[in-house]
Order: sequence, then C-alpha cells, then structure tokens
Amino acid sequence: MATPRNRTGGSGAQFLDPAVLGRISNLELLARTVVDGFLTGLHRSPYLGFSMDFAEHRPYMPGDDIRRIDWKLFARTDRHYIKLFEADTNANFSVLLDVSRSMSYGSHSLAKLDYARYLAACLTFFSNRQRDRVGLVTFDHEIVDYVPPSMKHLDTVLHTLDKAHAGRAGSLHEPLMQVAELLGRKGILVVISDFYEEPDAVLGAIGPLRARGHDVIVFQVMDPHELEFPFEEASGFEDLETGEQIPVIPTKLRDEYKRMVAEHLATLKKRFTDNRIDYTLLDTSKPLDLALFQYLLARERLSKAR
Repeated sequence: MATPRNRTGGSGAQFLDPAVLGRISNLELLARTVVDGFLTGLHRSPYLGFSMDFAEHRPYMPGDDIRRIDWKLFARTDRHYIKLFEADTNANFSVLLDVSRSMSYGSHSLAKLDYARYLAACLTFFSNRQRDRVGLVTFDHEIVDYVPPSMKHLDTVLHTLDKAHAGRAGSLHEPLMQVAELLGRKGILVVISDFYEEPDAVLGAIGPLRARGHDVIVFQVMDPHELEFPFEEASGFEDLETGEQIPVIPTKLRDEYKRMVAEHLATLKKRFTDNRIDYTLLDTSKPLDLALFQYLLARERLSKAR
C-alpha cells in the first residue's frame, strides 16, 4: 500500500486517545494508566469476563490484596494463603510486534508503530497482572529482539518496546517461522502488524503458529489516511517498504483504492476467522478501548476453551 511522502497533523482529546497517550513518555506509566483506567471503567472489576472458578491456593506475598486471603484455611493452618482462580493461573503470553518500515507511517500525532508499542505495553502490563509469563518478539524481515516469556520480564519487555523503531523492509514468513521454533511451549500470542502483504502470505506465516497449538490474537494497525485516502492534490507517493516512487492523482484513484483496501481487509478477516484466529482492525486515530476490550473477549473465549 503506497503512502504519501508528506504528513498532516491531527489531535485528540479523550482519555486513551493516541494524542493524549503520546504525551506520556514513560511506557510503564502509560500502560498502568491505561489498564487501570480501562478496568475501572468496566465496573471496577479486573476479572470481568474471566472464569472465577477456584483453581488453587498459593502463599500470601506482600502487595497481594488481603481480600483474597482464604481466612478459613488460615484458621486451620495459621498461615496466609491467597485463593487463585482460573484467570490467575500462569500462561505464556508473547507479543509479536512488526517493526518493518511501513509501520513508521502516521498522518497524525502517532505513527502506526507508536500506537502498536502502546498497545503492546498495555497488553503486556495487563497480562503480567494476570500472573502470565510475558515475552516479546520484534521483527521486520528477521527477528530484531527476543525476550522469552517470564514472570520477571515485564521491565525488559517495556524497555525493548521503548527502543523499538521501524527502519528496514519487512516480511512475515521468515521471522514467524523462527518464532514458531523459539516458542516451544504453547501460549497466547498477540501479533500486531499492518499486514503489508497478500492474505495468502499472511496466513502462510501466521497459520503455523496456530497449528502448533498457540492461541493467536491478531491486531491489524492502520492509519486513518490508509483507510480513507483523503488526499486531494496530485503528488508523489512512496512505498515505504520498497522506496518506490509512484505519481498519483488521488481523485481518480480514491474509489478504486478504497475498494481494494476493503476487499483486502475483508479477506484477511475471513481467513483469520476460518483458522480460529481472533482478528481486530484498529484505526490509529481511535482510542485503545476497542483493542483492550477485544483482547478481554478473546481471553474469555480461550479460558472457556481450556
């Protein structure tokens, strides 16, 4: 998909809006603010949508909510234990983040990669709170950074996200084949990308992750100008992956462009759904609420499936 060489500005005002989030320089603070605010909005329940079936006990640790202490067990053992539920049991959670050159595009306050980094930070922070082992893979045409899933790797993941940048051309197949080999233990994989490839190539790269038993959740990140193509003046457009320059008269191509994009997105959605992969399209000018809510729904389905 070609993108214009010049960018235009934009702004937002709502909490969770990209323009507001862009003013928070610390990724951990951003993630904590978004997750806590989002969960508070969901009737103040950090376990909304999750199974509350009892799973097991574990010893109380400083910082645990004392309301979750099993006082009946304390009366029998004289020791403090926390009641764990199905939602609390450990899972391997990894974000696979596309940092290829096309992710650098942005028509407003945030580029696609910035939006994707914020989303990855929020999901990782949330999963860490759910006692998951969290990890990260960034990739373009190969794996750039790999943080293996661990209960202790939240800070490492956030630091890696903070320094991620989009600089090289990318492809999905080779790095995701490497990921399939690296992540031997089944877990939850969140793939965040603009999917700048044909649907067959996208499914050919992601399908093997699902085939190995991983629960795969996909977020396609798109800039609003990529979706609507609002340009008016004839201009030179640049393919950010190849660097190819394309002269374009937008008014003559807009309808065809939008038809092709709609067809591409519809095909991706169908192919993902047919392969039992949760799919959500995200507009980078919109708040993160949709992404977080869709993730909660996906985790609820995965929890029930297990």
